[in-house]
Amino acid sequence: MQTVRPLPHDLSRTRVESSFFNQVYTWMAIGLALTGVVAWFTVHNESIFQMVMQWYIPLILLELGVVLGLSFLIGKLSGAQATAAFVGYAALNGLTLSIVLAIYTQASVASAFFTAAGMFAAAGAYGYFTKRDLSGFGRFLFMGLIGLVIASLVNLFFQNSAVDWTISVLGVFIFAGLTAYDHQKLREMSYAIDSMGAGESSNNIRRMVILGALTLYLDFINLFISLLRLMGSRE
Repeated sequence: MQTVRPLPHDLSRTRVESSFFNQVYTWMAIGLALTGVVAWFTVHNESIFQMVMQWYIPLILLELGVVLGLSFLIGKLSGAQATAAFVGYAALNGLTLSIVLAIYTQASVASAFFTAAGMFAAAGAYGYFTKRDLSGFGRFLFMGLIGLVIASLVNLFFQNSAVDWTISVLGVFIFAGLTAYDHQKLREMSYAIDSMGAGESSNNIRRMVILGALTLYLDFINLFISLLRLMGSRE
């Protein structure tokens, strides 16, 4: 009888890594598609759009609370609960994003989207393939992100155009950098999956996939919004 030889470790790791990233990108795409559908429906439904405009700031704060809760509590959620929370957040983000999309022309939205996609792909490829450790760079960007969030929340009340422009410029650099850093971090996360024993629950892997999808989803959405505010022509 022919003996079945185990896969070489490098080949096994490559397959696990490929499977992990495929699942992460699939859920990220689902989140983006859901956000786009909800935003389009909201823009074209006058009653819902008016409600979103009336409750815009509370919805933004709720959105921030959901994403922070999902990021910090995901280890205590089941895979199904984490998935439901991610889908709910993507839908909620579609409501708030409808306000932004309604301001700009369709050509501007399309241009910003494809520019963001190109930058996301380039930054992601750099983060994935580079041999340089980006952890220190990531910590610096995270501090910048906290400042950006605080400035954005404050500017919701003051509506200063100069501050808005500065936030958008910084946002492009910060989220492009975070895209590279997060791809490297997710690649390291896939190594942890490869080292899991056969008895490890698939529930843990699902949580890691959803966390990865949420991370990249946020990078792309915020990069897109920053570019739209810089490049966009208003209606």
